[in-house]
Amino acid sequence: MDSVRSKDIQKDRSMDRSTSSGEDKLFVEHCKGVNGLERVILREVRGSSVEVYLYGGQVTSWKNEYGEELLFVSSKATFKLPKAIRGGIPICFPQFGSHGSLEQHGFARNRMWSIDHDPPPFPTNTSNRAFIDLILKHSEEDAKIWPHRYEFRLRITLGPGGDLMLTSRIRNTNTDGKSFAFTFAYHTYFAVSDISEVRVEGLETLDYLDNLKGKERFTEQGDAITFESEVSVDKIYLSTPTKIAILDHERKRTFVLRKDGLPDAVVWNPWDKKAKAMTDFGDDEYKHMLCVEAACVEKPIVLKPGEEWRGRQEISTVPSSYCSGQLDPKKVFQSD
Repeated sequence: MDSVRSKDIQKDRSMDRSTSSGEDKLFVEHCKGVNGLERVILREVRGSSVEVYLYGGQVTSWKNEYGEELLFVSSKATFKLPKAIRGGIPICFPQFGSHGSLEQHGFARNRMWSIDHDPPPFPTNTSNRAFIDLILKHSEEDAKIWPHRYEFRLRITLGPGGDLMLTSRIRNTNTDGKSFAFTFAYHTYFAVSDISEVRVEGLETLDYLDNLKGKERFTEQGDAITFESEVSVDKIYLSTPTKIAILDHERKRTFVLRKDGLPDAVVWNPWDKKAKAMTDFGDDEYKHMLCVEAACVEKPIVLKPGEEWRGRQEISTVPSSYCSGQLDPKKVFQSD
């Protein structure tokens, strides 16, 4: 045990020394991934990690200190251009879903992003050293379908406690004086043990648009959202709180999603029929995933030239605490 402790002390001391390239590799590693695609691995001293592909600017793995995978990626996901990667955290921009004239979920998720070597200052915790800054800019190709100039900066941060933070900054760089509007979502695929054992809290009694019923508006009736009806779910909840909890009863794990600048929340599970119709999704994989997405869909964001929008998502895990089947609110909703 003494040798283990001494190694931990040495690691802690190394964090206090001036940064060197060797130390940086402890936190941020650039390497090749599937099909030779560029990726970045973020690591924290306690053992948590995040994998980010430059293709799509997409998080494809988030593991806790025990090496347990917290995000779902389909076993049939294709890591080949131009198809989007099925799972992780795809970025939906400048359009969510079919809410517009562009391809499903826009084009950001199937473009090659670049590492931003000179990002503007981010108000961030200085103790976070495992982070990467990415940037996506307009191209002549994209201008044919969406005729606007923009800069999309994305910072992905793995906190010392294993929390995963994504901060998006989108700026209108049009030179023709024109504003533009967009919708947006972090299309997060959470890994769950069994969808029938999962509940979502924080969205009860809210209005939602049902994508399976022509975007008709309804009001959520249940105490919490559960998934036992054996039908696909595709709902956009409106004017949602800044915190949402996803409880995995079987694993006794709760995901806590915190968000800023993103008033809506999308809940999606394809269930069996749609799962079988998707070529990049296993027939039974719907049982082991749930998308809960921080989004801005109902009222598009409008930016004038020079204006910038910021949208942030932070996801973390806590042990579930039950009392008659209810989450202990002090553990999640009253804690920051």
